[in-house]
Amino acid sequence: QVQLVESGGGVVQAGGSMRLSCLVSGGTPTIYPMGWLRQAPGKEREFVAAINWNGGNRHYADFVKGRFTISRDNTQNTIDLQMNSLSPEDTAVYYCAVSSVLATQVADFRSWGQGTQVTVSS
Repeated sequence: QVQLVESGGGVVQAGGSMRLSCLVSGGTPTIYPMGWLRQAPGKEREFVAAINWNGGNRHYADFVKGRFTISRDNTQNTIDLQMNSLSPEDTAVYYCAVSSVLATQVADFRSWGQGTQVTVSS
């Protein structure tokens, strides 16, 4: 069974940057498409970014294009999310998750991590 542990969250000022990391263990993590999703207070969980098994294909939500970059290191079993030009609207709990195919819909993701809080102050 795949287990996911996110790290790297915290508080950052608007305009700043932050890098999240997700450590994957169990199963055969290098073959899975992976994604980052987020949930802000009072809002539904939403898709942020996804990457296929070898990093050759990536999808981004429109609201993060040009600001966030998803990457993976299959030798370390990690999935990272580099976030630049952060705004208070990016404040949320960020989750990494596994999908069976490269996905952009929340319902297509499974095996969620516990999440890491990102707070962007104005």
